[in-house]
Amino acid sequence: MENICTLCPHKCKVDRITKFGRCKAGNDIEIGGYSLHYFEEPCISGKNGSGTVFFSKCNLSCVFCQNYEISNLGNGRKISIEELSNIFLEQQKNGAENINLVSPTIYADKIAKAIKLSKSKGLTLPIIYNSNGFENIETLERLKGLIDVYLPDLKYADDEFGLKYSGIKNYFGIATKAIKEMERQVGAPKLDENGMITKGLIVRHLVMPNNIQNSKRVLKWLKENLQDEVYISVMTQYFPAYRAKEFKEINRKLLKNEYDEIENYVLNLDIENGYMQDFSEEDEKQYVPKWDY
Repeated sequence: MENICTLCPHKCKVDRITKFGRCKAGNDIEIGGYSLHYFEEPCISGKNGSGTVFFSKCNLSCVFCQNYEISNLGNGRKISIEELSNIFLEQQKNGAENINLVSPTIYADKIAKAIKLSKSKGLTLPIIYNSNGFENIETLERLKGLIDVYLPDLKYADDEFGLKYSGIKNYFGIATKAIKEMERQVGAPKLDENGMITKGLIVRHLVMPNNIQNSKRVLKWLKENLQDEVYISVMTQYFPAYRAKEFKEINRKLLKNEYDEIENYVLNLDIENGYMQDFSEEDEKQYVPKWDY
């Protein structure tokens, strides 16, 4: 049955018409908003902005989530597959560089239908799958050919942190297998004449305070297990959002000495391609969209 959900690794097997699984999503697509977004990697945002669609609900429960209003609290509005398709086309009309699907996992089946419908109506932009990395291989296989760019997180190398901060027992093993499947599908990034990504894999890692060794292990795995041409994006924009204040060790921003240690480690690993955010004292809340539901 189509509604018996096995989209993500939780494989709750609930009928989403009548029940909720781990993610608390029902049978309808829900979004927190959509907009042109200018705070992604340079090859994604470009001059015109990335055509982001922020989906509500999530299959993880990250205590520090910057988008917690829609991911953890579940705020949003229901839309149909046709409405989602029209949003894609509207973003293209507004000059977006691409279509950026933020936290799409739990709606992947319906998003696939919306992409196909949009393409039949003239959508030509690259499709970006912007994910927390906790993905089901079978779902990714069904998306092959529809997704041009995979943009997953690799949050933790230590499953103890995955359980503590995201409520998941086996994050690393599942996420690394998913990332390898993404690499198999789309390969290393390909850029157009304007430096915009058209296809390929970019893996993100958010550096967290008092978790520097975890970050080093993540970066080491990426260096040793992916082709050198794959982009690695090291993010330092962490700030203690949502429930992070309940965890003393992550209830602050990154310190300069922690940033420097990671920067030196990246250089010593000789990571060839990617991005590293500059250290900044500015308010990182600028990266959080204004939700319009």
